[in-house]
Amino acid sequence: MWTFDAFPSAKVAASYGFSPSKAWLDHLRESTLRIAGGCSASFVSPHGLVMTDHHCAVNCVDQLSTQQTNYVESSFYAKTDADEVACPNFELDRLDAIDDETAAITDATKGKSGRSLIDAYNAKSAELSASCGKSESIRCDVVPLYHGGVYKLYHYKRYTDVRLVFAPEYAVAQFGGDPDNFNYPRYDFDVTFLRAYDAGKPADTPDYLRWSAAGSSAGDLAFVSGNPGSTDREFTISQLEYMRDYFYPQQLTQASELRGLLEQYQTEGPEQLRDTKQNLFFLENRYKGNYGRNAMVLGPAFMASKVAAERALRVQVAKRPDLAAAAGDWDKLAAVEQRKAQLANRDSYIADGPTSQLFAWARQLVRYPVEKAKPDAERLPAYSEAQLVTLPRRLFAAIPIYPGPQELMFNFWAKKMREDLGTDDPFVHQVLGSKTPAQWAHDLVAGTHVGDVATRKALFAGGLPAIDASQDTMIRFVASIDAQSRAMQKQYEDEVTAPEHALSESIARARFAVLGTSVYPDATFTQRLSYGTVKGFIDQNGKSVEPYTTIGGLFARATGAEPYALPQTWLDAQSALDPNTPMNFVTTNDVVGGNSGSPVVDKDGNVIGLVFDGNIFSLGGTFGYQPDVNRTVAVYSRALLAGLHTVYHADRIVEEISP
Repeated sequence: MWTFDAFPSAKVAASYGFSPSKAWLDHLRESTLRIAGGCSASFVSPHGLVMTDHHCAVNCVDQLSTQQTNYVESSFYAKTDADEVACPNFELDRLDAIDDETAAITDATKGKSGRSLIDAYNAKSAELSASCGKSESIRCDVVPLYHGGVYKLYHYKRYTDVRLVFAPEYAVAQFGGDPDNFNYPRYDFDVTFLRAYDAGKPADTPDYLRWSAAGSSAGDLAFVSGNPGSTDREFTISQLEYMRDYFYPQQLTQASELRGLLEQYQTEGPEQLRDTKQNLFFLENRYKGNYGRNAMVLGPAFMASKVAAERALRVQVAKRPDLAAAAGDWDKLAAVEQRKAQLANRDSYIADGPTSQLFAWARQLVRYPVEKAKPDAERLPAYSEAQLVTLPRRLFAAIPIYPGPQELMFNFWAKKMREDLGTDDPFVHQVLGSKTPAQWAHDLVAGTHVGDVATRKALFAGGLPAIDASQDTMIRFVASIDAQSRAMQKQYEDEVTAPEHALSESIARARFAVLGTSVYPDATFTQRLSYGTVKGFIDQNGKSVEPYTTIGGLFARATGAEPYALPQTWLDAQSALDPNTPMNFVTTNDVVGGNSGSPVVDKDGNVIGLVFDGNIFSLGGTFGYQPDVNRTVAVYSRALLAGLHTVYHADRIVEEISP
């Protein structure tokens, strides 16, 4: 997961005989994209054509569907430019430049602690982000690397007019469903094509990835360029213990309960199934991911290796007078982690609130006029001038809202809040009053019109007077808890976020002084480049797993029943497809969540695959990489072409991307 400005080309050359040049790296960087919200993508033509995973764009496909036409189930193909349909709320970011702002950040926060440190950091970050200009086509983010050992300012070209070009049926994109998720062999056609537009026309994208005519073979060098979401490989032992003893047990318990509720809800009818299918998919994905990460930190051998590494680092730090100040920070951080465990529940329920699009919109409407009236440096980070550039687009996106699933989610949140905080807790009393969680959730969803775009626009335009006068149940709920939410957020920042930030940064600088850039920084959902080879592995049962599956294997695996039911388009095309064409393959590249949609390229920079998953051993990649078994899973380039041409007859796309 190397940053593009510190990629070890010499190390690659020593191992594989190929040294990526600066021009090669710059071209790949400019061709790769980040999808705001958690995925990666790439330009694959000079006319703004974008390739990513189906599951990275399925929300757009779902939002464009109607009761008459469900594109998630039936597929979508725009035969002409005019048929390409804009996604309601979609953002692509292309990384154009990286500046080192370590000195600026450290000078601004030097000598500060607690709330003053957070305020100083937020103010300087807002200033640096705003220095790029106020435009929806520009984005700048301050990125901490090495947990604060280094700070960079990433400059992005932002595309917000993104249109759907092609999406296959969900049944083949997610073939195998939850049983196959994070497993291998796999047989997925997990791809979607979009197009970025500039000023109403297809974007001019001279840096794009060309298709490999030859594909790949076992042992070939492979590069993955994308945006891994987050890793915690630099965590201290006390931070790992917090994740193991508190965070994952709670997350897994809640996710398993919610999964059962969603599965039951889906049995009530076809609309209930359609309205929650994506919710359940992403929940199951998160559950399995957290399960694998929890297994990693529960492993005695892994924790022993981390303990040994931390002890060795602390010995090196203690030997250096220039690092003496950091020597006791590990123990101080352990005390902060204990306080974090005590406050995390209250912070989650009171400061964060329910996970709901309706709640998110209402909070933006309630907080916007209050935050806008403040100087930029004093606002909550989400309301800085740099962030407000895109607020109208996000707030007024025509995203369909289904009352049933919303009510289910609010009911679940309220029940867990009462369970975790206690029936006698003042916040629980304030939210529920004399109502049951089910009654409260029903009344809340039934009495809100925040899901209507016109209502949101009127409240936004009316400012604080309109918010104060509104009797909308969601607006009133958010307004009624906002003071407590802000107070809880401040307490958590003062007692956890700020000291954790300062101590982690101190430890990170000590680590950086000892190790330098010989190791790559933890992932931060920013662009990274991984190198590896096409290679199989030995599974948990001791069986040798070959690197490639085939299209013939896809049909052999199909049973006709979900999640192994192929759509009719593939069944009709079976005789015309070469069964020996590779379908999916695995490589030793190091990826985690966020890399979905990343291109896999060869040493010529040409596409040989599309990342859509990792194997079961990759789930522990949050905390460490195991090169013997950790594998990236991708759709093979020739399978992508075969599906587009033979199954979907999407010749316009094939002509645009063909070598």
